[in-house]
Amino acid sequence: MEEFALYGYFGLFLASFLAATILPFSSEVVLSILLGYGFDPVACLAAASIGNTLGGMTCYWIGLLGKVEWMEKYLKIKYEKVEKMQHWMKHKGSALALLTFLPVVGDVIAVALGFMRSNAWYVLFFMFIGKTLRYIVWMQGHFAIFG
Repeated sequence: MEEFALYGYFGLFLASFLAATILPFSSEVVLSILLGYGFDPVACLAAASIGNTLGGMTCYWIGLLGKVEWMEKYLKIKYEKVEKMQHWMKHKGSALALLTFLPVVGDVIAVALGFMRSNAWYVLFFMFIGKTLRYIVWMQGHFAIFG
C-alpha cells in the first residue's frame, strides 16, 4: 500500500479507484499514510472521494451493461445477489447510492443500480456524498488517534 503513497495524490486517487472496483484492499490505509506525511487533508479528501466514486461508477456501468458474466467474473457478484438487491431497492431509488461505501454490499448496490437503469446523475451525486462522508469520518479518526 505504501507504493501508492509514493505517488502522492495520484496514488491515493488510483488506490481509491481500484478499491472501489476489482481489488480487495483499503484505500483508507493509503489516505492515512499521506496524512501522516503531512499532505493537505482537503486535497487528500478530494483525490480519495473522486477516485472512489469513479470506481463505484465503474460498477454501476457494469450493471448498466447487464452482462451477468462480467458481474460474476470481475466483481465476484453472483447474479442472484443482484436480483435480491434489485427487489429490495425497487422503491428506494438512486438515494441508495449513499450506501455504496459499505464493504461487500456497496459494489452489489452499485451494480444493481446500473442494472435497474437508475438515473446516473443521481447515482453519481449520492455515491459521491456517501463516499466523501466515509473519508471524512476516517480522517477525523486518523487525526484523533495520531494528532
